[in-house]
Order: sequence, then C-alpha cells, then structure tokens
Amino acid sequence: MRNYGGPADRWQEVDMDSIIDIHPHVISPDTERYPLTPLGGKQSTWSSKHPIAFDDLIKEMDAAGIAKAAVVQASTAYGHDNTYLAEAVAAHPDRLTGVFSVDVLAKDAVEKIDYWMSRGLTGLRLFTAGSTVEGQSSWLNDPASFAAWQYASDIGLPICVQMRPPGIPMLRDLLDRFPDARVIIDHLARPVLEDGAPYAAAQALWDLASYPGVHVKLTLRNIRASEAGMSTVPAFMAHLMATFGADRVAWGSNFPAAETPLPELVVRAREAVATLSPEERTAVLGGTALSLYPALLEGSA
Repeated sequence: MRNYGGPADRWQEVDMDSIIDIHPHVISPDTERYPLTPLGGKQSTWSSKHPIAFDDLIKEMDAAGIAKAAVVQASTAYGHDNTYLAEAVAAHPDRLTGVFSVDVLAKDAVEKIDYWMSRGLTGLRLFTAGSTVEGQSSWLNDPASFAAWQYASDIGLPICVQMRPPGIPMLRDLLDRFPDARVIIDHLARPVLEDGAPYAAAQALWDLASYPGVHVKLTLRNIRASEAGMSTVPAFMAHLMATFGADRVAWGSNFPAAETPLPELVVRAREAVATLSPEERTAVLGGTALSLYPALLEGSA
C-alpha cells in the first residue's frame, strides 16, 4: 500500500526563501497534439486566452522565486485527459508534481487513478464548480464516487476539491464516511468575508476544521475578498490560522487563471502572510505543500 503523507520535519529540505505553489496550471498552445476536451463541453476563457507550455511555466516560476509546484489539471481545457500534465511532470520531475482528474462516478475510477499515478501524478482533483459550471454540482457525494474516495483515503492520496459554499454539506457527508481522507479545498470554497471577524457568514467553512484531514488553499481570490467590507487581511489571516492552523493552509497561485503575473501573485502572498509568525509563514508558503505532496521533496537536498 502506498502512502502519500509526508513528515512536517522535512520542510527544511527545501530553501524556504523560495516558495512552493500548489495551484498553477499548464495548457499547451498545440491543440492538435493535445486536443481540448473541457468538462461540460465549454472551455474557460482564461485557458483560451492564456495557454502556457510547461517549459514556460518553469521560466515563470524561476522569475517569481518559486522552487517547486503541484500543477493542477486544467479541467476547463482538458477535462479528464491528464496527458499534458503528466508530460509536464515527466519533463521536470525535480520541480513539479501533478494533480490529476478522473471521473470518480465511472466504474473504472480506481483503475484510472492507478493509471495516472503510474504516470507520476500524486494528487486527485474534483472539479464541481467553476467559471464554466453554473452553481455547485450535486454529484460531489454521489454514492458512485465512494469507491474512488475509499481508495484515495486508503493510500493517502490528497483530494483537491474545487467547490462553492453550497457544496460543504456534501463534503461533510463524504468526510463522515471517509474520515481518513486528505482533502484540499480550492480557494477556501470562496467564502464571504466582508462581514469581518469572526467571519460568521463563513461559519460552514470554519466548521470543517473539526475534520483533521481537511486542508485549505489560500489564493488571490481569498486575499482580495479579505480586503472588502469590514474585513482586513491581517484579521482574516489571524482567524484562518486560529481555525485551521498553518499546517493545514497552503498557498496556490491559480496562475494563469488569476490573470495576474506570477511575480505579482507571489508578492501578494508574501504580503498576506507578513503578520504571521515565521513558522506560520514557512508552513503556508511551502511546508504544508510538502506535507501534502512529498514527491516535491525529491531532488531537494
């Protein structure tokens, strides 16, 4: 049995003056060799406007001071065809790992998970809401997905969930069924933050902290949201740390979907964590990423 968990005390093996990104994408400009097969049949605007080859992503990472990345499947470009993602990881195994997508409702979901792991990918992505999906998909806790959830839980494979707040009750159902699941919530499920501390409007999200396997992904969307209304970035970050702890929070750029230069995304991330302790900053900007994706430790001596 494979276990994808990683000990936190190995964080020091990566130079934390550079950071680790757990949410960039790669999209090839060559649509003949890598055909577009977006989920729902509709390609996202950002992926059509900003394709980025994996070699170019490495250059962007170098310019931004990003040491390593867990590249997330561009679901609104390639759907469940993770070929280009796998080729990116194969070309740069010292810098990248990959978070792949499969149809978890399909009868062969477990076999597909094994296949993409054999191609060097080390995380699973479920795309249940986004720019091309109206509202929150209701299939998240469909019983047909239970075999995939059980398998991922058994082997410690992190499950990255793109969702909205209405999906939280469905996720709770899954977490009750699979308490060993390691889950990463993209963009913190995009909570409403403008009411300010203690952020009662997002209470359903904070309640998920009672599940020890739940992690959250901090992105520019959340940083911007925490600047609105009665909220401030320091107050939001303090509440996030008090609720989940730094060891369950990791930064992701969402590049190029964020439509912001990668160096600027790094600057915004560093500004957001500036009021945290050095240990918390280290965790959010890299340590938590390594615990979730220990394949990124390879070649880091």
